[in-house]
Amino acid sequence: MSFPLTRDDALARLKDFVPLAGRAYAARRNHDGGPDGKATTSLLSPAIRRRLISEPEVAAAAIAAHGFGGAEKFVQEVCWRTYWVGWLQQRPEIWARWQADVVRMEAMLAEDGKWQRRYELALTGNTGIDCFDAWVHELIETGWLHNHVRMSFASIWCFTLRLPWQLGAAFFYKHLLDACPASNTLGWRWVVGLQTAGKTYLARADLIRDLSGGRFSVDAPLAREATPWPADIIPPPIPAAPVIQADPTARTGLFVTTEDTSLETLALPGAIVALAATADIGGTPAPLKHQVAMAMLADGLQRAATRLGLEPERVDATFGVDAMRDWAARNRLTQIITADAPVGPVKDRLDVLAPALAADGVQLVRLRRAWDDVAWPHAKKGFFPFKGAIPKLLALPATAIG
Repeated sequence: MSFPLTRDDALARLKDFVPLAGRAYAARRNHDGGPDGKATTSLLSPAIRRRLISEPEVAAAAIAAHGFGGAEKFVQEVCWRTYWVGWLQQRPEIWARWQADVVRMEAMLAEDGKWQRRYELALTGNTGIDCFDAWVHELIETGWLHNHVRMSFASIWCFTLRLPWQLGAAFFYKHLLDACPASNTLGWRWVVGLQTAGKTYLARADLIRDLSGGRFSVDAPLAREATPWPADIIPPPIPAAPVIQADPTARTGLFVTTEDTSLETLALPGAIVALAATADIGGTPAPLKHQVAMAMLADGLQRAATRLGLEPERVDATFGVDAMRDWAARNRLTQIITADAPVGPVKDRLDVLAPALAADGVQLVRLRRAWDDVAWPHAKKGFFPFKGAIPKLLALPATAIG
């Protein structure tokens, strides 16, 4: 199992997978061959997560090969992450609640020996549930789990092992190469009946055996019911902040983050005189996840440097705001352009950075891809109403910004 770490490799992977993105994908997408088996999905999600390759590029390639009808299921799966991101973008409080819950629950572990023991057995893959234990090791070793496996894993974690979903989401977020704040957090909430009120997902031994090709016996008893988590209050959606337009006459620097490693594919306004990136992706990612993100960032930085004819710099994330202010001052910048990061650690850092730069007379401009600009306002309710926006998304050019 390997994942593309450069844009060229991601485009090559897409080209190789496109013949399978039609009816074959729809028929086999839920089957999981494991880390040594034949993949039934594209394995492009880590590249899409860091935007080595964009959603419209991936969708357009599948439709060109199979038509919309043939590629519809694949395109919908591509759009699920867009939907999750748009939904959370309009309800950032859910992300803040989850972060606070994780801190609180980790502190509580020391006070409950039985809970702590179950938690440690789950984290190390020693529960006695053969599929779950294998998935733990697969996740840690590869940074990946098949989507249907993720659903069963979360269900067993919450309803069989009786562990809080918040800590399971933290485990996934630490290891999964494609985990983003939205799809990871909201996916776990969906399993326990918080995202779609009262609708839970119950892992079934027969289905696990079937979709794994019989790799697991699943002899250990699984929970027979999935009682929804106590309902919480979902805040009403708030519109995304409007995008600030760039000044094409300003002395401008380009700042590449791990949220979008293909800024050079966009129509950048004005002349760019300086180029930088930071290695910060937030949190404490597992070494493999950090390594993959840094490889994608390095590729994105080099591609931007080649297009712009500039020598790239690395801004030390340890010093954060001060390092960025120093970079702007050394290059006499009055404007810095970067990608508009959705809710998550990078956005949190940009929110702190913007006023600090403004105090120095430097405007931080966050470019938002047109795909996000069009999609996010439609993510107010469930995915099925959101599907109505997919034709609008497919009509967008891949290089457009909002």
